[in-house]
Amino acid sequence: MTKFYIDQHGCAKNQTDGELIASYLMDAGYQLTSNPDKADFIYINTCGFIESAKKESITAIYDIKASYPKAKLILGGCLAQRYSKDLYDSMKELDGVFGNGDLTKISDFMKVLEYKRCLQTYEQKGIAEGNRPVLFNYKGAAFVKITEGCSNHCSFCAIPLIRGELRSRKPESVVKEIQQLVSNGVYEINLIGQDLAAYGTGAEDFQLENKNLSPLAQLFQMISKIEGDFIVRPLYIHPDHFNKDIIPVMQADKRFVPYFDIPFQSGDSQIIKAMNRVGPAEKYIETIKFIRSSFQRSILRTTFLTGFPGETDEAAENTKAFLQQIQPDWSGCFPYSREEDTPAYNLKKRVSEKVAVSRANALEEIQSGITEERLQQWVGQEVPVLIEEIVELSREAEDQGEGLAIGRSWFQAPDVDGCIVIRYDRDDKKQADIMKAGNVVNAKILAVTGVDLDSRLIGLKKEFKQNKINFSL
Repeated sequence: MTKFYIDQHGCAKNQTDGELIASYLMDAGYQLTSNPDKADFIYINTCGFIESAKKESITAIYDIKASYPKAKLILGGCLAQRYSKDLYDSMKELDGVFGNGDLTKISDFMKVLEYKRCLQTYEQKGIAEGNRPVLFNYKGAAFVKITEGCSNHCSFCAIPLIRGELRSRKPESVVKEIQQLVSNGVYEINLIGQDLAAYGTGAEDFQLENKNLSPLAQLFQMISKIEGDFIVRPLYIHPDHFNKDIIPVMQADKRFVPYFDIPFQSGDSQIIKAMNRVGPAEKYIETIKFIRSSFQRSILRTTFLTGFPGETDEAAENTKAFLQQIQPDWSGCFPYSREEDTPAYNLKKRVSEKVAVSRANALEEIQSGITEERLQQWVGQEVPVLIEEIVELSREAEDQGEGLAIGRSWFQAPDVDGCIVIRYDRDDKKQADIMKAGNVVNAKILAVTGVDLDSRLIGLKKEFKQNKINFSL
């Protein structure tokens, strides 16, 4: 049987694409392997969002070809979609370039690739979906993509160029997928898309009953009817389109965790406008106040982009002040990457890379202090923790009888936020049996250690019962 391996890069949206690619190939009779040494084909699922991601993906091509010379290499994902012909013509290491348009065509592509080199990309239309028998996650968590592409056209962003205009999945399709995941043991559902707030646009035959509620709020209502012990975390909501009507749904169903990922990118109203966003910064502050007044505890994650063309010292200071005022629990910061064919590419008054990096470092330093302070609210609290992995200990630590595990609670999104270290008694059989990846346990938070939390096991909350899904990192 022909075996394939997927080398995964990029964001959670790209990850779901990789999982669907695996599903389609497995349905076509190919065998997924976790060992690239045994692969006949290696599919490199690339990211092409910013310059550093492009370099990572290009480096992966050379490294994989050198390490596994007998395997045929397929380049897929965003980088392959955006620069398909250039990469195909210039990199003879590649046996095929597929892109990320119509993922359902991958098995047809593979049949051609068996006897000749092949380049094939497809129009960005619709959203690929289907059962995913393999998730590239720790046990018990999954990403569910509800939109594809983006129509916001922020002036710095190449996503509309790569993935096209925004399209939405039908709500029935989303609900069915979540039902399948929950029935197969998944506890944590992370809703993803380039802009969840725009859910409902770009959909064919998309009908919802209540015209007074946003499509996102109505989708939440439909999800809330699903039975089971699970949580839902919405990720990425554009600040100009925040759907206030999702709040009552989230208040009524506690399985919707009050975690809000709202990338502001800047705290200076002039730069916000130059980014082709509405703003102003004062309106964003009001949005945060509204969210925090709606819940006893809520979590805010955001991102900032420094060194955007025209960002003066004063604008940078305004972003610092904005960050200090909104006090996000988590935030990331990235120096501006000049991307060809985006509106910002030809903007004047460019900021040097050195200055952009310095400004990013300054924001990260401020955020580090804010995060550590905001994490203090959890000390002494008992929280549910999804166990991701059991830590292998040194012989000395084993002799002391203490076990360690790493997991996350509802206020920590996968891959981007801190984690929780759980301490337990390895010599206590009951405790040892509880501590398995995928289980949800109750733990008491003992201390803050940087961006992470230290805790002690209290007991089991939900046992992970894996059914038809394999989890693979």
